[in-house]
Amino acid sequence: MAGDADTIVAVATPPGVGGIGVLRLSGSRAFELAGRIAGPLPPSRRAGHRPFRDSEGLLVDDGLVLAFSGPASYTGEDVVELQGHGSPVLLQRLQEAAVRLGARLARPGEFTERAFLNGRMDLAQAEAVADLIHAQTATAARLARNSLDGALAETVEPIAGEIRDLRVLIEAEIDFGETDLESAVAPEVARRAGELARSVDALVARMRPARIFTTGMRLALVGAPNVGKSSLMNRLADAEVAIVTEVAGTTRDVLRAPIAIEGIPVELIDTAGLRDSDDAVERIGIERARSAAAAADMILEIRDLTRPEVRADLPDLPGIPVLRIWNKADLVPGGSPHALRVSAVTGEGLDALRSAIRAELGLGTGNEQRFSVRARHLETLSEAAVFLHRIVPESLPDMMAEELRLAERALEQLLGRRDHEALLGAIFAGFCIGK
Repeated sequence: MAGDADTIVAVATPPGVGGIGVLRLSGSRAFELAGRIAGPLPPSRRAGHRPFRDSEGLLVDDGLVLAFSGPASYTGEDVVELQGHGSPVLLQRLQEAAVRLGARLARPGEFTERAFLNGRMDLAQAEAVADLIHAQTATAARLARNSLDGALAETVEPIAGEIRDLRVLIEAEIDFGETDLESAVAPEVARRAGELARSVDALVARMRPARIFTTGMRLALVGAPNVGKSSLMNRLADAEVAIVTEVAGTTRDVLRAPIAIEGIPVELIDTAGLRDSDDAVERIGIERARSAAAAADMILEIRDLTRPEVRADLPDLPGIPVLRIWNKADLVPGGSPHALRVSAVTGEGLDALRSAIRAELGLGTGNEQRFSVRARHLETLSEAAVFLHRIVPESLPDMMAEELRLAERALEQLLGRRDHEALLGAIFAGFCIGK
């Protein structure tokens, strides 16, 4: 059990005023300390109304008490929640009372860390808690919820099981084979390891684009003056974010707006028109536009169908995809079916634009991805694939066994089945306090 000597306490609701505020305790003394604040606790998993008092017995608030006996609780320990009025002052007084009585303040993510250490969830599920809390779109929340339900483990476990089967096969050959240099099962082990390696490679390739649902993306609108960048930003954001006039050079600074495109959290960036200018202020805006483009995850190059010869001098930015779109389709009917035509005025072509952005990111048009993805997941899966690819029919049995062991260890690290304190600290430090 994690932290058996410590009982931790934290406010579990967001900072600020609200209708309800929740104080959470977890640990071996949670029932005792909560009882000294709220009086006799109701039966486990039953709500009871109680007065809340500080460490000196003075009335602070009243509300509901919920007790959860370990190990059948979120953390796997005894847990109590005091649900009172959402006043920061009252919650602070109750938290201070718990500390004076013997609890200590929880670190960020410590409740979820204890849930992981006590076997209530694997590490991928623990990460999904943070992803769910910070989800910015319904799609991101759905993927995080699936991860919390164990979807990543369900995908990885069959691979780990096949690796274990191959380890049994080759290690039995090592123990009972006639020589150390030749193995009758080595070709079969190598063949199956190669198939597994290719399966893991395909899994990583499928997962990699889906990371954008968790991290979000920066999408920069870049082009010459008066091609309709600001109008398009307002249309995509469904709000008057940017000032729109007929005067070239109206946008002189970088404007940003959070939106969602095909379930992807997007920071939409409007930039000054790229051109040569003698205006000192406009030149500053143009330099900022170039900097914003260099920091973007994708660039929308906006062109004007009424002035097809006009184009911006885009900076050379290797590695950043550029999607060219032709604006003002409402003024120029027809045109090439291969060009991405839109109208910021009427909304024509915006659905096709959103689909094109998704396709450019490698996400396709379906909802194949089942769970949220982090960089750590991709790294450990890729590491497992590297070990599997090293297994060839000419490999000595001992080397095959070692590569299989390393591949299995990488998958165990993915799910947190090996103790890595530095890794745990980095992951849970990003959680909010009280979760």
